[in-house]
Amino acid sequence: MPQSRPTLFTPAFTLLFGLTFLTFFAAFQLFPTVPLRLLELGASVEESGRFMSVFTAGSAIGALLTGPLGDRVGQRRMVVVTAFLFAACVGSYGFIQHRTWIYVLALPHGVVWSGLLTATMATLGSVLPDDRRADGLTLYGLASPGGVIFGPMIGLAEFHHWGFASITWILAALFVVLAILAFSLPKDRHERERRSVFQMPERKMIRPCSVLFATALGYGALGTYTAQEALKLDFQPFLGLPTTAAFLTCMALGMVGMRIIMSRIGFGSDPVRLLPNMLWGAFLGLVLLALFPGGAIRHALSALVYGAGYSMVHTLVSTHVLEVIHPERRGAAFGATLFSFDSGIGLGSYMIGMVIGHGERAWGVVAYRAGWAVAAVAAGLALPLAYRLIRARK
Repeated sequence: MPQSRPTLFTPAFTLLFGLTFLTFFAAFQLFPTVPLRLLELGASVEESGRFMSVFTAGSAIGALLTGPLGDRVGQRRMVVVTAFLFAACVGSYGFIQHRTWIYVLALPHGVVWSGLLTATMATLGSVLPDDRRADGLTLYGLASPGGVIFGPMIGLAEFHHWGFASITWILAALFVVLAILAFSLPKDRHERERRSVFQMPERKMIRPCSVLFATALGYGALGTYTAQEALKLDFQPFLGLPTTAAFLTCMALGMVGMRIIMSRIGFGSDPVRLLPNMLWGAFLGLVLLALFPGGAIRHALSALVYGAGYSMVHTLVSTHVLEVIHPERRGAAFGATLFSFDSGIGLGSYMIGMVIGHGERAWGVVAYRAGWAVAAVAAGLALPLAYRLIRARK
């Protein structure tokens, strides 16, 4: 009789999946609506984009602190506390009547976001069976794109029907409930290593963090500038549906599709060896975005390819981290990965935005293709880093 494989859908896994889905669902209701609220409060179009800059800075810097802090105080406690704090931050936006205070709140909100994500990932490492980590991370990875698919659509609808404050208070109440449910997660160990709140990442984290940083350089500008290019090229509706967000929608579909495929065919005995193949897919998607002719079809095709490859990068890097890092240091490790990825997003968005902004004055809308070419080159930097990571594991 073949030995049955351990189940993945335990109550703890299901709770973590739901928590992550709702975290991204909430965040991607705020990301498109906070700038609209800032415009209502008198901000310029350029100024309204500063919310994401401050929020991402808080997340990147905070990850280096909240990750080790979770190792010190316990990951379940960290999930509970940060979920309550997330509720407080989100709910506070609804009371603000001057835009300066939104920027002020964005920084600690980003720190709380980093703490919630790193603690959730560290807790997941203790929930998944050791021999099914890649399978579990693949299923778990459906949570964040699911939130991204539905969050903006629902958030914008709520904004226009009920106003910004209603969004924030509904989300705050939801996270209070989640914080209470988080008490049912596995208890923290009573005996933990004593360490300082700030802990430098271990040397073995350099390679996985470098891969994520390089990957994020190409990813950083996609959310902002693909929609802008679609508006400049006047993408026509398809079957009555708007195609302005064709890239983001198809990217999410590519991510979900690849995760479903990999959950069916499996990863084999050494899942991390597939990392370069996935990075090739992400690189090819950006090349198609830069060079393929057309408009909406180009966005849809390149996004499907990019999303399919990009979707598994975090899963495979996280699998590697769970293999090489001691369980009591996983918070610090995932803090380092979040810092690397968010730093790459910020730098890549700034770099590609400069190329598009300056190029548009000289070349017109062709400048967007130049930006995508830079994004492809940046994403290509992750390939040699991934091959080095694979060789170092042998």
